[in-house]
Amino acid sequence: MDTRDIALCLPEDAETLSTDRVRVRLLTDSEASDGTVSTVEVTLDQGADGAAPHYHTRSDELFYVADGELQVMAGDRILTVGAGGSLVVPRRMPHAFGATPDSGARILIALMPGVQRFEYFRLLDRLAKGTADHTEFLAAQAEFDNYFIDAPTWTAERNAQRR
Repeated sequence: MDTRDIALCLPEDAETLSTDRVRVRLLTDSEASDGTVSTVEVTLDQGADGAAPHYHTRSDELFYVADGELQVMAGDRILTVGAGGSLVVPRRMPHAFGATPDSGARILIALMPGVQRFEYFRLLDRLAKGTADHTEFLAAQAEFDNYFIDAPTWTAERNAQRR
């Protein structure tokens, strides 16, 4: 018999972090799910950037688009995924995401197997608010299995949309 318990996050229990254009709701961290999954809900305003190009070495990443349209870099492809669509990016594949220029997006992100990520999002929040610095952020890449890369095609695509 399985002795694990459910990993439950009621709406009122989710911690919310936000900037002026992006909101992140922390739902399930790895320790709550016995390491099986980590989940967050991300809401992006129209055209807002989500994550910069990066990859993970320990987890695959699921993106489920609940509302709007999401632009995703997955390897050498740039895709648009609309409401009701999903995409799984395998570990080690570079990826990035943002809302399309014409739409916002509300997405569920799941890392499988899970890694402790809540402190990563809290660090991002502190960085955005100026209470953490970029060197602290870069030093945390291995701890949170989040390795940033240069992706000129993605950067050019996102910058072209801002004109």
